Amino acid sequence: MSLTRSAGATASRTADSRWLELLARAGFIGYGIVHLLFAWLALQIAFGRSADDGDQSGALRTLAAQPLGKVLVVATAVGLLAMAIWQALEAVVGHRAERGRERTWERLASLGRTLVYLYFAWTAYKVFSDASSNSADQQEALTGRAMESSGGRWLVGLAGVVLAAIGVGLVIYGLVKRFEKHLKTGEMSPGTHRLARRLGIAGYVAKGIAYGIAGVLVVLAALTYDPEKARGLDAALRTLREQSYGGLLLTLVALGIAAFGVFCFLQSRYRKV
Repeated sequence: MSLTRSAGATASRTADSRWLELLARAGFIGYGIVHLLFAWLALQIAFGRSADDGDQSGALRTLAAQPLGKVLVVATAVGLLAMAIWQALEAVVGHRAERGRERTWERLASLGRTLVYLYFAWTAYKVFSDASSNSADQQEALTGRAMESSGGRWLVGLAGVVLAAIGVGLVIYGLVKRFEKHLKTGEMSPGTHRLARRLGIAGYVAKGIAYGIAGVLVVLAALTYDPEKARGLDAALRTLREQSYGGLLLTLVALGIAAFGVFCFLQSRYRKV
């Protein structure tokens, strides 16, 4: 029991670390830049221009190709890793203001964010180390291998359902403005608060739509035994582009993702860390 309390106290002290807070806030800036570049790639797809990898991996590759780009990619990876550590600690000892089921849900949400930030930090590391294949190719190959195994198509289908559910959850999260409870709204001016609210709604809804389509495509890949459909966000954006008024719809999604990028910049200042 004392060992458990000691571990909890250590985690709590780490969570309150000033350096961790600063790195996490810097991570939001890097996360915002990635989403702005992601939005730019989505706009290229919307207007029928070439974009080899229309997801966050492609955004990081675009960043790495700029002057001092690899330095920025490393800085982004460090910030994202700090964000992952922060959210992992929140999952273990955080959300003390909540009680009962609400605290349980918040801690599970922090666990989910931990995995997301770790994934992007790992992606940034692979981009820095010049990994050759893009994430869409890797996901297609992984899906193909999974469907060759016994019960693999069921697992791929389940992963698609989970991804689609995350998309729906992001849309709802944005529409009900749940993100506001994590912001220091009392320190915002009325204008900044209105801006944060609009950017948050647009950003979470746009990301939810993209993830929802990606999840549906993964489910279809399992049903039709076609791994090429399971190329993540890249395939989701291209599928949206192929629909009636797809260019317009994808442009709106891209603008929403850009809004999320700007919202990340506001979070670097006003997020409760």
